[in-house]
Amino acid sequence: MRIILVDDEPLALELLELQIKKIKNAEIVKFTHLDIDKHVDVIKDADLVFLDIEMPGENGLELADHILEVNPGLGIVFITAFNEDAGQAFELNALDYIMKPVQLERLEKTFERLDINNTPKALPFSSSLHINVCGELTFEQNGKSEYPKWRTAKAQELFLYLLYHAGTTVRKSEIVELHWPDFELERAFSQLYTTIYNIRKTLNEYNNHLTVKSVQDGYTLILKNVFVDIVEWEGKIMNAPSVRIETIDVYEKIMDLYTGAYLDSYDYLWAESERYRLERLWINVANKIGECYKENNRLEEAIKWFVKICNLKPEDEQANFSLMKMYAKLEYGLLVNYQYTQLEKALNDIDIDISPDIKEWYMQWKNQKSKSLF
Repeated sequence: MRIILVDDEPLALELLELQIKKIKNAEIVKFTHLDIDKHVDVIKDADLVFLDIEMPGENGLELADHILEVNPGLGIVFITAFNEDAGQAFELNALDYIMKPVQLERLEKTFERLDINNTPKALPFSSSLHINVCGELTFEQNGKSEYPKWRTAKAQELFLYLLYHAGTTVRKSEIVELHWPDFELERAFSQLYTTIYNIRKTLNEYNNHLTVKSVQDGYTLILKNVFVDIVEWEGKIMNAPSVRIETIDVYEKIMDLYTGAYLDSYDYLWAESERYRLERLWINVANKIGECYKENNRLEEAIKWFVKICNLKPEDEQANFSLMKMYAKLEYGLLVNYQYTQLEKALNDIDIDISPDIKEWYMQWKNQKSKSLF
């Protein structure tokens, strides 16, 4: 085992090395200041790093962030001189940390907890990784679909935020303001570094395709041979020919790729505008497909699409009105009444009156139906 020790206090380094050697037969490299650029090879070859949290200049949390960029699978243990209450304030319970002076019994527990041999390894290389964000987050690789194992809910949310901005740099200040707005600045940045650590640990299993890179004062999620379902769907929609009866089968297949609203399973405020935008795009295309079928007198197929729209947006007057008129043409009187009632209820729920044009059409239809009975 190769272990790196980083502490600005030489005596603390000596004590830690002495205690570790009582437990492990390890190759140990010590630094009072670790220059990442000069010691890349050392970091890549290491199995474990012990980092002091409080050091002059770049603290241990920031240093861990840069170390993991070099070696994402590296195990990290933080050392702190604070008492237990202060240590808990960092909320580093997702990582291991021990108190100074380092006690042998506590160090033994650390090594028991950190099973280096079971550190997640990258899966066998796959030419692509498919990430699904319609509904909920799943990864598909080598023909297998799975839920990534996030250490915390915040790690999942921050990954999804970086995925939304994939390929561009998201500033640390923006992340902190959005995800930890009520925290003091120092504590918020501690949370950020811890969460990035947890993300990298999870993504280590997929490091052929996903890398979180520190860039200037922010982070960039780098994708390699990654396909995101909602991005693929939107791209195909934008590049598809106009909706005509000759191209309708193409649109049917493309729309099958939209299996749910963007991140619909998660209550993230930052995702709401994107979810709404994509949902409106789906409704717009669904309307065009339904109208195309209706114009070509393929009413059953048209009804299918307008029903889908009404299931998603019960208050959509255009889709509901189209259904009423088609049901009337097919002489499905009960369904005309049903659709009008459903629309009226949906609009009442949001304190909106039904359109006068729709109301007038419906009353005329009812009158005609009544006359036909006599």
